Amino acid sequence: MTRPAATHPHRPATGRRSVRRPASDTLAGSVLILLAVTLVQRTIGFGRGLLFCRWLDPLELGQWELALSFLLIAAPLVVVGLPGSFGRYVEHYRRRGQLRTFLYRTTVWTVLLSLLAVGTMLGAAPWFSLLVFGHRQGTALVMLMALSLGPIVMHHFLMSLFAALRMFRIVAGMQFVQSLVFAVLGIVLLLTWRFSAASIVIAYGGASLIASAWAIVLRMGRVLADLPAPSGPLPHAHFWAKLLRFSVWVWVTNLLANLFMVVDRYMIIHVSGLETSRALAEMGQYHSSRIVPLLLVSIAELFAALLTPYLSRDCEAGRWQRVSARLNLALKLVALGMLVASVVILSLARPLFDWVLNGKFAGGEAILPWALAYCSLFGVAAVAQNYLWCAEKARLGSLALLAGLVSNVALNLVLLPRFGLMGAVLATTAANMVALVLGLRLNQAAGMTIDRGTWFLCTAPVVLGLGLWPALALLAGVALTLLTSDLLVSQSEKDQLRAVAARYAPYVMRRRPQPTTLPVAE
Repeated sequence: MTRPAATHPHRPATGRRSVRRPASDTLAGSVLILLAVTLVQRTIGFGRGLLFCRWLDPLELGQWELALSFLLIAAPLVVVGLPGSFGRYVEHYRRRGQLRTFLYRTTVWTVLLSLLAVGTMLGAAPWFSLLVFGHRQGTALVMLMALSLGPIVMHHFLMSLFAALRMFRIVAGMQFVQSLVFAVLGIVLLLTWRFSAASIVIAYGGASLIASAWAIVLRMGRVLADLPAPSGPLPHAHFWAKLLRFSVWVWVTNLLANLFMVVDRYMIIHVSGLETSRALAEMGQYHSSRIVPLLLVSIAELFAALLTPYLSRDCEAGRWQRVSARLNLALKLVALGMLVASVVILSLARPLFDWVLNGKFAGGEAILPWALAYCSLFGVAAVAQNYLWCAEKARLGSLALLAGLVSNVALNLVLLPRFGLMGAVLATTAANMVALVLGLRLNQAAGMTIDRGTWFLCTAPVVLGLGLWPALALLAGVALTLLTSDLLVSQSEKDQLRAVAARYAPYVMRRRPQPTTLPVAE
């Protein structure tokens, strides 16, 4: 088994001048910030999603689901993965005193590519309507989506930048502002204009614009002021060759990941054999089943983005064993968190669908357990791919997603016509398992050490599809094993968790903690 070659840090060419950087947060501190803000943000998002489901009929809700899916695919697609490279290369160029040049060049190209994409959508709106909604009557909605695309790209760009700088208070702030403004704008437009997907698309684009403006006006000036002038020339040929080798594969990986998440829904529209209105109504049922599971996915993806710059710093210093240790523990915590949250969600499913959603989405309730299963598997896989990204082997991660995508399409072709929505969600669950297992195997091939506890906990969420009681039994067995043995979580990992708890417990007691060092197994 080969291990990636260590990348050794270089000093800036100036010799005397040290490279300043904006104050960044520690990993454990960042996690606590993320969890605290995410709790509030997701509460807002959950309430917003429930209101949208109550007020919109299944057909309009299905159109919103497809519009959002398209925008989330298009945003990273049109900029060729450049913001996705920040987590890997911001630290690289900061150490070399060339971070200002890196940010200037990537910003210019992101703006140009975004303008090109918006113009293309506006000019070919009928074609995009047929692609997204299965008919040509959605031209006006496609134009609104095009105008929203620019702010969404800007929001993702800034989020990636501040995450790479390890300034997670700003990341959390942007997420909170975007979520709050989206809820307020969405509710106002629905109540004062019309109950349609168009109202929600406008609200989503406007919220992304306002959150981005908040970050630029209040924070970006400070970040730029802390960056020194470039320490030396950075040839374009060398810069773009290195960056694009990585970012293109990030682009491919993001494209495959997003297609992986939406292909079943687009197959419902295009190959299920249902008429357009019935297919869109089925999309509304599917959307209702994913309101809560997608919250878990978004938290896992935020955690994955949070983890990348810390792992990148370790791999820049050649500490590959530390990268493996940190990622093993992170995967276990994410998988456990998914299991616990999903069991709670399953226990509340009946009042959620019967009382809160007025019993309109029986189809969504029926497929909820499998939606939780595949969203949990996808969230774990999003964290696992960090190793390949740090090893600059993002192309291997795309192989796992490609295998999952092919499996998803093939299984949907068989199961969707026979079992409807249940067939689609079963196919997607199986495909997520394929992608996760293959992704972990590729991590091992790239040099990561994965212990048996990681393997078990990462694949355990598939049991969620069987329903509440099997999932609860599994969770009880996991809890008993954690308390009585080191089979799933090693003693050194438990020591690390105790150290984190000891470090941050004083904050709960309203007193400042003494500095400590988080031990990590070498």
